[in-house]
Amino acid sequence: MLGLSKETVYLLIPLSCLAGALVAGLLGWRIGRVAAHTVTILGVAVAFALSTFVVLPDVLAGNTWNGTVYQWGASGDLPLEVGFLIDPLTAIMMTVVTFVSLMVHIYTIGYMRDDPGYQRFFSYIALFTFAMLMLVMSNNFLQLFFGWEAVGLMSYLLIGFWYTRPTATYAQLKAFLVNRVGDLGFLLGIAAIYYHFGTLDYGAVFAIAPQFADKTAQILPGVDWNVLTLVCLLLFVGAMGKSAQVPLHVWLPDSMEGPTPISALIHAATMVTAGVFMVARMSPLFELSETALSVVLVIGAITAFTMALVGIVQNDIKRIVAYSTLSQLGYMMVALGASAYSVGIFHLATHAFFKALLFLAAGSVIIAMHHEQDIRKMGGLRQYMPVTFVTAWIGSLALAGVPPFAGFYSKDLIIEAVHASQLPGSGLAYAAVLAGVFITAFYTFRMLFLVFHGEPRMDAETRHHLHESPVVVTVPLVLLAVPSVLTGFLMLEPLVFGGYFGGAITVLPEHDGLRTLGEHYLAAGAGAGQRVAAFTLHGLAAWPFWLALAGIVAAWFLYIRRPELPARLRERFGVLYRLLLNKYYLDELNDFVFARGARRLGEWLWRVSDVRLIDGLAVNGTARLVGWASAVVRHVQSGYVYHYAFAMILGLFLLITFFVRS
Repeated sequence: MLGLSKETVYLLIPLSCLAGALVAGLLGWRIGRVAAHTVTILGVAVAFALSTFVVLPDVLAGNTWNGTVYQWGASGDLPLEVGFLIDPLTAIMMTVVTFVSLMVHIYTIGYMRDDPGYQRFFSYIALFTFAMLMLVMSNNFLQLFFGWEAVGLMSYLLIGFWYTRPTATYAQLKAFLVNRVGDLGFLLGIAAIYYHFGTLDYGAVFAIAPQFADKTAQILPGVDWNVLTLVCLLLFVGAMGKSAQVPLHVWLPDSMEGPTPISALIHAATMVTAGVFMVARMSPLFELSETALSVVLVIGAITAFTMALVGIVQNDIKRIVAYSTLSQLGYMMVALGASAYSVGIFHLATHAFFKALLFLAAGSVIIAMHHEQDIRKMGGLRQYMPVTFVTAWIGSLALAGVPPFAGFYSKDLIIEAVHASQLPGSGLAYAAVLAGVFITAFYTFRMLFLVFHGEPRMDAETRHHLHESPVVVTVPLVLLAVPSVLTGFLMLEPLVFGGYFGGAITVLPEHDGLRTLGEHYLAAGAGAGQRVAAFTLHGLAAWPFWLALAGIVAAWFLYIRRPELPARLRERFGVLYRLLLNKYYLDELNDFVFARGARRLGEWLWRVSDVRLIDGLAVNGTARLVGWASAVVRHVQSGYVYHYAFAMILGLFLLITFFVRS
């Protein structure tokens, strides 16, 4: 490995990002903008090059690595370690994370060029990349939790980067608090693992997990819980927070208050995919609990369908893409719940490319529109922004699942896997993800048609200054468009049918619905190309393709052919429209029950504990007691000698009577 030990190479990958972040953050004011973005981009580029051209080929050659690189402490018999597990799952995550992060870093030069917090932003996104790499490379739960919390902290800082905006401050606090709910479950899950397994090392936990398949624990007296079901559900609560699953999804749309580059980084390849990665990594545990798998399956399906519906009525270009992310994360969770972990990671990888592309294309449009984000005030941009237009079309086709674009292969496989699953809830999940195909294609092309097609609807001043974004913005779009086209059919064979993941993922035979599907395509031809062609031809005749096509045609008809119809439909279905526009009123429910409830509880505790008990009884009550006692005792101090003599005699009499024994 370049003449270096494996351990050194693995350390260089996250530490190069950390070094760039520290230089830009601590010395950015001194070294200037160019040096700040140069050092952070160089750090991420080193991480990408090592991940893609050193680590990935080494893993493909069959070499994995699992070891401790540093023990920083100990608590009793528990070693506190920094350790890496480099296997096929880690390698693909490292490659995807570093590539998307590198594109976002380059794009940021153009997008944030006039921002006064330029150096600070580069420091944050490089540190974000470091945290995500530490998360995916970890070989123990303690380091996993460190990376988990670090990406949460960085998301807080980046969502509220424009801290002078009240909406940004609200959004960052919302993200922080909602994720704390999920992280509490995650931490309890890790604590339960240590309590029952006595270790936090992945390998040790996975090795002895089958011994706990039938063991139970009492959470409440008389109520027995399967230990592995309890552990998996608690870990999944953490995944629900990070990967924004219903009902812990409410933070993610508001995260659009941050600059567009961080929207792409959070939503494409880092924070929101952490939960998906974690569940896939924990497959040896989840496979031993069908209850946990069913919960993952159903929650993912609900998220995929309900969030796609909300995307239909959004008018903010970034929020449309954000709700698309929510829906696609639901698809990934559905795949994991159906034990199709390889397909879930496959969709994670393809989605990272085309979703980053769509976010950055949206940012390019926002730049051209002088930071206008309402798609109703756009239109006809294809003639002014040809590169953004073409790349946005590529990203949209990939998201809609049109062959041969990347999203077609991964999304179709998810639907096939759910259809083959026998778990409780699989029927509901299949209907949800199938309906979601039509909805996804519809809202995606609604956005595309309203932004790039039709007559321009912006004001004359904005229209006069419209032009393509600078090269530093369009080059990342082109570089992301390439994998948005190619990764689907290139990765299908090795990741899903070729056994790429090997022992990194565990699937029990009774849950392996993909096996029959794989055998069918393996029989389609001797070569990988023949098998991919067979899958593509099958997809052209299957429901998902025609539903995607129907969604595209419906969007064209409503927003290009008959643009007056959407207003009529809004009037006709006003109740449903308001329900979706208000996001099922979940924000209002959270504000009423939790936010207002917490304030009222705090006010009650203040009145009872603070005012009455502490101030009234402890502080003021003590003062009143001392005052009363003083008022009583001062009458004894009369100033007459015979009163004092009488008191002395009385005291002496009492002492003799009660304390002197004969």
